[in-house]
Amino acid sequence: MAEERRALEGKVALVAGATRGAGRGIAVQLGARGATVYATGRSTRGSRSEYDRPETVEETAELVTAAGGRGIAVVADHLVSAEVEALVGRIDAEQGRLDVLVNDIWGGEKLFEWDSTVWEHDLDNGLRMLRLAVDTHAITSHFALPLLLRRPGGLVVEMTDGTADYNAANYRVSFFYDLAKSAVLRMAFALGHELGPRGATAVALTPGWLRSEMMLDNFGVGEANWRDALERMPHFAISETPSYVGRAVAELAADPEVARWNGQSLSSAQLARAYGFTDLDGSRPDAWRYLVEVQDPGLPADVTGYR
Repeated sequence: MAEERRALEGKVALVAGATRGAGRGIAVQLGARGATVYATGRSTRGSRSEYDRPETVEETAELVTAAGGRGIAVVADHLVSAEVEALVGRIDAEQGRLDVLVNDIWGGEKLFEWDSTVWEHDLDNGLRMLRLAVDTHAITSHFALPLLLRRPGGLVVEMTDGTADYNAANYRVSFFYDLAKSAVLRMAFALGHELGPRGATAVALTPGWLRSEMMLDNFGVGEANWRDALERMPHFAISETPSYVGRAVAELAADPEVARWNGQSLSSAQLARAYGFTDLDGSRPDAWRYLVEVQDPGLPADVTGYR
């Protein structure tokens, strides 16, 4: 068991967009398995991004170290090519390798408008959303993949919202949001074709209904009393912590046969079944199956058999 817990010792990961939410959960869980994790973000103790939230990239790095890894905070805007190039150069100089790249940059929570048509949606916000979701991932991959490919067995995880099957059949929020999240799915597919023959693996990964810091604040609850939000939103009972998808990435990174997933769209629940891990409370929430079978058809909230 000790070897399993330290399965990523000596491995180097870059979690791009690790200040909060899924990115923080992933960084910490990689650290819990012994990895050195470069955690990037724009919110620092000295300066907040436009999110204007209290979480900082330094805190994420400290949580990685506390979990058993080595956390290294780097302030970077992944829309600025020079900053990303310098980041990868630093990783190369300090580590000489990159084993895991997690493209989790997003930043669109305050930009999208629910059920707003393309002609009604604020155009500048919509286009910035696309830049944050697509350009950032492409820029980071452009600079980081040559380093990742230096050794066989590298892993790239493209974080998105929704599985390929679910997003293909469902309109997601708005024109711009739908396009942003579907584009990331296609990125993983394309990277699978480019990386597979070169000894690396690319996947798309989605959490379910995430109990991120922002989501908990929206409901006026914390992680300790999150179930109080069920009075307002009963289907929130299917939600999961950021650690759940974090454990999914850690299992992928430690799997010597990870290439079997190359180019695929995956979910935290799917990987929990495959690898046998759970969320922090010991459950295995399966949000995407729940959406299809319970929430979307308008049935009463009931997570029996779904977590």
